[in-house]
Amino acid sequence: MPDRPFRVVRLSHVNDPERTPIFPGDPAFTLDTVASIPDHGYYLQSVSQGEHTGTHWGAPAHFTDGGLTADQLDVEDLFLPAIKIDVRRQAAADADFALSVADLVAWEEKHGSIAPESAVILWTGWESRWGTEAYAILDGTGTIHQPGFSVDAVEWLLERGILGVRGALGIDTFGPDCGIDNSYTVSKLLYNEHRISLENLANLHELPTTGAFVLVGGTINRGGSGSPATIYGLIPHI
Repeated sequence: MPDRPFRVVRLSHVNDPERTPIFPGDPAFTLDTVASIPDHGYYLQSVSQGEHTGTHWGAPAHFTDGGLTADQLDVEDLFLPAIKIDVRRQAAADADFALSVADLVAWEEKHGSIAPESAVILWTGWESRWGTEAYAILDGTGTIHQPGFSVDAVEWLLERGILGVRGALGIDTFGPDCGIDNSYTVSKLLYNEHRISLENLANLHELPTTGAFVLVGGTINRGGSGSPATIYGLIPHI
């Protein structure tokens, strides 16, 4: 086998109706066997799910009227250099933690400037809660408590061109917004600029802080708001 330039890691959870958390109000997720080898000579399941079930990506049309749909994006929008920001300690202490501009400046002072048109991925540690009630912390009002990006941080990333002609915000929670912001300000800011989101990521311990790429798969639905996805981390051999 020829040498491969990348080591490939999977950054997606396995979709499992018994374990996959569903964002409140989203469609139920079901897998039903409709053909079996003993009865039909082949095995086949019927899948029913929303476009944002499990690990998935969101297209601008998800929150922006007239925004690009899944089938209108360029293939280059789904292949991006990636950096990872580890905020597990902060998120463990505060479920409403929001990444700040100061956090981004401190990250760059330690790791160097973030390249334009990157996927900026927040590692909160929430992936360890997958399949448990702790993944979606709901208070008495039904508000979700999860960490995310602050509005100021996303504006800074846009102004710097880091989320350039293309780019993404990624996270191992339901989405890039802090749960207490039920107006989804960060998502709307991102999608208004025709960028994408990568949500419910997994195995972020496999992704290096710098130097990797993400390749985003998934069904391209006509007029789609996004897609359940297998997202790959491509890590160059050094």
